[in-house]
Amino acid sequence: MISESISDPSAVTFHFNGDEIKAQDGQSVAAALLNVGARITRITRIHSQPRGVFCGIGICFDCLVVIDGVPNQRACLTDVRQGMKVEIQDGVGDYAGDSQP
Repeated sequence: MISESISDPSAVTFHFNGDEIKAQDGQSVAAALLNVGARITRITRIHSQPRGVFCGIGICFDCLVVIDGVPNQRACLTDVRQGMKVEIQDGVGDYAGDSQP
């Protein structure tokens, strides 16, 4: 999934689940994902249900993602950065390198 719709020279490139995404500088991760049709940002802990952007203003927790190995980041409140790695969060999220017993 590569976004060709952003042709602004100040655009940034980041990765979502391994796919390269182009976004406008200053755009939120949530807005950039919605722009390319990515609707799921996390999978719930108990029932394994998909969730995505709901409120868009940081009140709820439906848009939680893992950013550069750090879980529980709100996609709607985080601006895209050049080279960042964003992944769908599965459950409560594990910090990179953490292991569950």
